[in-house]
Order: sequence, then structure tokens, then C-alpha cells
Amino acid sequence: MSEDARAALSPRIHAPAPARDARFRVVDHWIDCVMIPDGPERIVEFLHRQMHEEVNALESSARTLLDFPDADWQLRLDLARQCSDESRHARMFRQAMEQRGGFVGQYPVLSFQYRIIVAIDTLIGRLTVQNRSFEAGGIDAVEQGIANAEREGNEDLLPLFEAQLADEVSHVRFANAAIAALKARDPKQLIQMGAALTQAAQAFREVMGRAGTEGAHVRVSGRAREEAGFSREEIRVADELAERLISGGRAAETKEAR
Repeated sequence: MSEDARAALSPRIHAPAPARDARFRVVDHWIDCVMIPDGPERIVEFLHRQMHEEVNALESSARTLLDFPDADWQLRLDLARQCSDESRHARMFRQAMEQRGGFVGQYPVLSFQYRIIVAIDTLIGRLTVQNRSFEAGGIDAVEQGIANAEREGNEDLLPLFEAQLADEVSHVRFANAAIAALKARDPKQLIQMGAALTQAAQAFREVMGRAGTEGAHVRVSGRAREEAGFSREEIRVADELAERLISGGRAAETKEAR
């Protein structure tokens, strides 16, 4: 199926979108977002998108707190702290965007992270996809963002990115510890981890299509991922898998378009 057909997202692997007020235009597919390749407006759109993704992360963590009330107390405390961190990040991105003349609702937004995460019905699956996958990918992207800000002269963004990076590392670290404890308690939860990753990958391809995955691979950050609790072998495998998933998504889109 071509991207122009805009196939409806499967409700089996996408939870209902979180509510938004009238300022926002929420879309379901990456191709319906605004793509700005260069110029001053590119950074405004990027900051607007990041602001909304941080809100998605806050909402996802809050839903996990709600949906798994019997989780260990330390994990619930860590998730509550993550909610606070994501709220602070959203405010920082909004402030940076507005300082550049942007405003809330200026561009269409996706709630893909929330919809993918909340559709997963196991605790270990949620932690695997949100923290160990999306947040870990965020570590890699933030390090690239720091390099880009330095190169492009956006020095005011450096403290924002550095604070975000420190928080994202802590979010991945506590999830890695919780996942290890859950697996030690019940090794069969490895199956739930695999099922969650498979479901999330399928959902991600539905949202992103070829337009959202073309050239999207970001080199895995070894140093920061080590701080977050990944082994060197896991970092190597993560880098290979990220490229393979993106390549596989492109291949699947090409096959469907025939």
C-alpha cells in the first residue's frame, strides 16, 4: 500500500490518542507532519515537536503508574520522578521555541509514542519499549543534538540538551534495573519483552512509513548507554538492530507499494 493511501492505524497495536485542546492538530502518520529541511523555521518546528514528545513521555509514564499499581515501590517512585522530569523538559522546549517566535499548536503533532507504549499490556513490555528503546534512542539523538547545536551556533540550547541527556540516562538506568529484577523473578518475562518489541516495531512502521525512517538511523551512543546500564555487547547489538529495523521497514514499505 502506498503512503498516500494513509491506511488507518491498527487499534490492536495503537492505543487511543491522548486528549488535546483546540490549539493542536493531531495527525496519525509522520508524512502528515511538517517537514522543514533547513532555515530558521526548522529549529522552531524541531522544538515544537520535541515539546510535544516530552508531553507524550510524561503521559506514558503516568499511565504505567496507573495501570500497574502493584509494581514495586522503588519503580513507582522512579516513574513518578520521570513524570516530573518530562514535564520540565516540555517546559524548556516550549520556552526555547517561543523565544524564537514559535507558538503552541503551530505545527501538526503525533502521539505515536504514547499510543504504541500504552497498547502494550505488560509492565516489562512497557519498560522495554518506552525506557529501554524510545528513551535509549533519545540518548543517542540528544548527543547528536548537542553536536548540531554547537556547529550551528545555537548555544542557548546546550544547557537544555545537557540537562535532558542526564535525565534520559537516569530513566534508562532505572528501567534496566527493574527489567533485570523482573527477569530474575520470572525468566518467562523474556517472552513478554520480545512480544512487546515486535508489536512496537510493527506499530512504528505503520506510523512512520518510508518517509519517517529514511535516513533516520542515529549512531548509538556508547558512553551514555554504558552509564544507563547497557553492556558493551548490548550497545553493539542495539546499533546493528536499529539499522536492520529501519532497513526492514523500508523494504516492507517497498513491497507493499508494488
